[in-house]
Amino acid sequence: MSKTRRFFDKAQCYCEGIFMSEPSNIEQISEEMFANCHQMQHFITESPRDYRSLLNQAAQDVSKRLPEQKLTGLIIDGSGWEKKGGKSVGVAPQYCGNAGKVSNSQVAVFGALSNGDFASMVDVRLYLPASWTSDTRRCEEAGIPEEERVFKKKWEIAIDIIRHQQSQGVAFDYAGGEGYCGNSVELAEAIEEMGYVYMPDIHSSLTVYLEASAIEVPSPRGKRGRQPKRAKPAIKGIRVDKYMAELSDTDWHQIEVRNTTKGKLRGDCHLRTVYVFDEENSRLLRRLLLIRRTKTKNGDYEYRYSFTSANPEQYTEKGIAYMHAQRFFVEHCIRENKQILGMDKYQTRKWLVRQHQIALNFLLSTFILKEKPICFDHIPLLSARDVKCRIIFKLYRQMSENDMIEQMFERHCRRQADINNAFDRQILIC
Repeated sequence: MSKTRRFFDKAQCYCEGIFMSEPSNIEQISEEMFANCHQMQHFITESPRDYRSLLNQAAQDVSKRLPEQKLTGLIIDGSGWEKKGGKSVGVAPQYCGNAGKVSNSQVAVFGALSNGDFASMVDVRLYLPASWTSDTRRCEEAGIPEEERVFKKKWEIAIDIIRHQQSQGVAFDYAGGEGYCGNSVELAEAIEEMGYVYMPDIHSSLTVYLEASAIEVPSPRGKRGRQPKRAKPAIKGIRVDKYMAELSDTDWHQIEVRNTTKGKLRGDCHLRTVYVFDEENSRLLRRLLLIRRTKTKNGDYEYRYSFTSANPEQYTEKGIAYMHAQRFFVEHCIRENKQILGMDKYQTRKWLVRQHQIALNFLLSTFILKEKPICFDHIPLLSARDVKCRIIFKLYRQMSENDMIEQMFERHCRRQADINNAFDRQILIC
């Protein structure tokens, strides 16, 4: 059997094992698929395959599979995994969305294509904190390539993702993302320069100006204290959440936000032209502010804020709200990749290992996306879990007593090897 053949066999075995095993780590995959754990470990850690080419292929496949009846968005979103210790690549005390707080975690920036009810992941870049990029020894131990050892803010990573997908010929009409995207002037301008509509969320604490204003250095209030040196708008700004609180019922328009499993989700929308101050370049920038509110189960309102370059003369209010609502499907994609495909179960420390695993994970999510439009007319509620259950049913294998004993023996051998290694380290320390 040729090396190429063994390579594809291992890839197929690993992908099937992600569906079959719980949790989806290499040890469990090897047991479920009756594969040699050391060979599978070698396939993930040492195989000379290009993970970026696999990600590019997945992105192009997703782009071709999405319907053309609606606008397609490239949505950027961040997600994290809590981790123990400090060896896993990129791990550091930082804000983790899953935990809702600052914790020891890994964080990645994801890109996904979304079109109505269909969405799938197409790109991912691991966020490396400055504590990593400034530590050459730590980067070398984790196997981080030299060209990746450059600290980038998350909005800079978002620009890299959007430009890369454009260069690969992936088709999309607008680009959006979470709050750190909307607060970045540089990202908004980069998206416009690339010829796309931008639709990122913004933080509720962002200050906006309701009118255009001159930019000037304020007059000193007195002779004591520091004298003003920096120019700023001559009028007073207002936080977007405080602006929202001053709106009356007549300022909102009811719209259909998106489809849900219980029918159409309806909400209210408000559009207003505002200005933001670019302090670095001392200028006011015009923005179209979108505020969307939807009722929660307890009767309260949930608010989302966004900036967009969409021209109201070209896009209807419903169309603008549609673009804004697509971030939900991307968040749903990330949850599926974690909960159904085990993307958060990886027990790896090295850079290349993690890239290989996520690339194969994206390959499977692309497969799931392909199934959904095919079955949509007859099974409109088909989910990733449904596809996984079907695959398990088709691939299920009955284990014989000899297989069970052999698998148990191999597992015990690995455990004993770990015990021996730990014992040897203790002797060296003593």
